[in-house]
Amino acid sequence: MFVDTATVTIQAGKGGDGAVSFRHEIYVDKGGPDGGDGGRGGNVVFVATEQLNTLLNFRYKPELKAENGVNGSKKKMAGRWGTDLLVKVPVGTLVKREGVEIADLTYPGQEAIIAKGGGGGFGNAHFKSSTRQTPRMAELGEPGEGFVAELELKLLADVGLVGFPNAGKSTFLSVVSNARPEIADYPFTTLTPHLGVADSDGTSILIADIPGLIEGASEGKGLGDAFLRHVERTAVLLHLIDAYSDDVAAAYTTIRNELERYSPELVNRPEVIALTKCEGLDDEMIAMQRDTLCTVVSPSTDIFVISSQSHQGITEVLRALRVKVQQVRESDEPIKENQPEQPVVISLPDHAASARWKVEYDDENSVYRVTGEKIEKFAIRTNYDQFESLNRLRDIMKRLGIGHELARMGARGDSMIQIGDSPQFTLVEQ
Repeated sequence: MFVDTATVTIQAGKGGDGAVSFRHEIYVDKGGPDGGDGGRGGNVVFVATEQLNTLLNFRYKPELKAENGVNGSKKKMAGRWGTDLLVKVPVGTLVKREGVEIADLTYPGQEAIIAKGGGGGFGNAHFKSSTRQTPRMAELGEPGEGFVAELELKLLADVGLVGFPNAGKSTFLSVVSNARPEIADYPFTTLTPHLGVADSDGTSILIADIPGLIEGASEGKGLGDAFLRHVERTAVLLHLIDAYSDDVAAAYTTIRNELERYSPELVNRPEVIALTKCEGLDDEMIAMQRDTLCTVVSPSTDIFVISSQSHQGITEVLRALRVKVQQVRESDEPIKENQPEQPVVISLPDHAASARWKVEYDDENSVYRVTGEKIEKFAIRTNYDQFESLNRLRDIMKRLGIGHELARMGARGDSMIQIGDSPQFTLVEQ
């Protein structure tokens, strides 16, 4: 079963918690803190493979979760990192988060971290200093990234077959390759895309058979809306037109218009045109259909007359496709010769942006709400059940100027504070 879209819930692993521990050994007086750090949570990593050609597996496994990091322990032993979850996906898989593309896996073996695991929390050994020799606090591990991802598969092929339903696309593919799409004498026989490898003069080209298009396909009519995405990444389009069509020019123009409405780039894609099913027509009729087609086709476009059943013209079409595919692939390769070396630019993180924060008063719930990337990260790592850990968060707020802003807004010692989605706490110790 061919499936080219799927929705999955992705959850990276949570970081392990830091440990609160003190060294206790015979003859070792006041050994000091020795709580280890928690391990990092596992990432969710997508790996492109040619062994898959459908997203069907994600229909049965809609949740992908990586392993959590292990908590730290005594003797300064850090927790083990959570194992990354490696998920195999077909080459050509596009990953979106809330409609925004976050990964595009276009070649075999390509890997992409889709969701990052949370960092492990520091143990109390990390907080030892000359003025704080017995820290009784440790950080919690950060939660891993979690979201709903939309997966979309766009077939990667050298040639995409386009045309009206029953134009002979599936028959052509079955003749030139080992693919066995369903073939019948009625429209919309092909309900899913098929791939086939065709040999031409010692080389191979990958051909994708797309379900037939009709007028309005780009707007959702027929089956075209669901499968037009699969011609986006083809190097060359092979436009098949039934030679028995009443108006071959209109048939060609209609499909071209639908391709343009779906993606303007497709109109500029190299193409080859073939009049199909010519085995039952005489030379005069074929010449008339070809002349009609020439009135709407670019003079530089190759037009062939073929018959898949009798194999007439098949070799010539494959040769023309091979040449065009080769030209496109060569033009896509970057030219490295005679190019000056570009300096490596290293972008530093915007610490000023991450340190920004905002304080608002929620009058309905009588809570001062604090937001900001840096302070929220500290809040997530804070263990609110530990007295020293909570006081550390209050100290950080003072150093960042948040405490001053809260006082300016009228906050008192017993005022409730909430940073991001973390638990509420009072401004000062109670």
